[in-house]
Amino acid sequence: LDPGTRHYPDRDAKERLNNSSSMPEYSGRSESARSRHSVAAVQRVGQSLPCHRGRATAVGQSLHCSRCNATRWGNPCSAINALGAIVLNRRRMDDRGMTVQDSVAVQALAARLSPGFTLGVSSAAFQIEGSLAAGGRGPSGWDAFAEKPGNILHGHSPAVACDHYNRADEDIELMRALGIDSYRFSISWPRVQPEGNGRLNAAGLDFYDRLIDRLLAAGISPMATLYHWDTPLPLEHRGGWMERSTAERFAEYSAAAGKRFGDRVAQWVTLNEPASVTLNGYALGVHAPGRGLLFDALPSVHHQLLGHGLAVQALRAEGVAGAIGVANLHSPVRPATGSIADRLLARVFDLVLNRLYADPILLGRFPRLPLIARPWFRSMRSISDADLATIHQPLDFYGLNYYYPVKVATGRGVDSPSAAAEAMLKVPFHMAAFPEYERTGFGWPVAPDHLGILLRELKDRYGESLPPLYITESGASFPEPDHVTGPIPDAGRISYL
Repeated sequence: LDPGTRHYPDRDAKERLNNSSSMPEYSGRSESARSRHSVAAVQRVGQSLPCHRGRATAVGQSLHCSRCNATRWGNPCSAINALGAIVLNRRRMDDRGMTVQDSVAVQALAARLSPGFTLGVSSAAFQIEGSLAAGGRGPSGWDAFAEKPGNILHGHSPAVACDHYNRADEDIELMRALGIDSYRFSISWPRVQPEGNGRLNAAGLDFYDRLIDRLLAAGISPMATLYHWDTPLPLEHRGGWMERSTAERFAEYSAAAGKRFGDRVAQWVTLNEPASVTLNGYALGVHAPGRGLLFDALPSVHHQLLGHGLAVQALRAEGVAGAIGVANLHSPVRPATGSIADRLLARVFDLVLNRLYADPILLGRFPRLPLIARPWFRSMRSISDADLATIHQPLDFYGLNYYYPVKVATGRGVDSPSAAAEAMLKVPFHMAAFPEYERTGFGWPVAPDHLGILLRELKDRYGESLPPLYITESGASFPEPDHVTGPIPDAGRISYL
């Protein structure tokens, strides 16, 4: 975790930040946006605390100037010091006249965030944009997968989703009012390059141009993911990530994105969760493209990682101003028992979930395989040293997506959400339950404490080869009513955070 580092596409912005107590200025940023926290107040034994620009608020031992936003941005004003126990007003009005509830849990969370900590939200284009045919967008592999009856619960359609394509301004205002520092969004490859190669779609490029400019105007740092699973359908028809040519096409698309947006994007994520694409998409078939190849899906690992390396090279060749990294799904993996079989299969699952992706990226080599499991990995034997060198690019950061720990047990089982996949029944292991933890709406164990375990494992495993870490995804899903007329009690997610 690198809470002291903030990346801004405007290279003077960080210097201005360090020498002032206001948020970095971008063209179009309004005075009302800068002072939106000015109505917050604090009491210390019934007494409000002064600040040189306004009233001050505090959480725990850390004070925050509500007008100049000083402590939150890492540059506290001279009038603010740690003055002991402060009690936040439980109810206050924000700049839109809406009542904001500060629960004890929210106060406790705020107290744990150091002044320079970057707090953000994340999304994926296919999950939120809708407008699948608008503005010249081409179909993706997920479009085709979602159209097949039985693939999506209740036959839901991604045609509208959150309607972000038409409501981007509204969504940015929601984020601005929330007070986040960074927004990780994904660029839809088929919206920018409908055929997956060659012609670029001007309307698609313009959409992301406007999105980035509006984020900057709102004081939100853009983090762009180049690939969040929406492979252009023409490429998927030719084999998708099972084919080396997809990595080469991805590099061309990455270069085009870097050329168009590279002066303003603060951080670039090449791939999001290549492990999920391989395991859920090509091995088990529960995600697009819906194939059930099991261990024969492993060439998709090689080609995604090669695409990552080529994309890093392409972005750097375009001279992008922002930092470059990747976001991988990681889970700490444990055997269900101390038996030899459980320990061996847990090691195999740790390979296919964690190490097959991180080792080549961070160390430039694939991990050693257990002798008894090597037949399962036979398709990984033909990777050249030249490809490994391309994959092993220096990175500015490493994105970590964490949701839950994994416990591996011998034999078939029904505890894991993936166990419902027909393909999963063909392998000699399953993910066992964690009865000591509550479960999310997805059936995943609510185990945020394992994030610390995972961070330690990554540090111990990769040492100095591990770049600064960003937690690029984490969280928990809980059921919500279909229709509401008032606020939704969100205790589950608040408690998780």
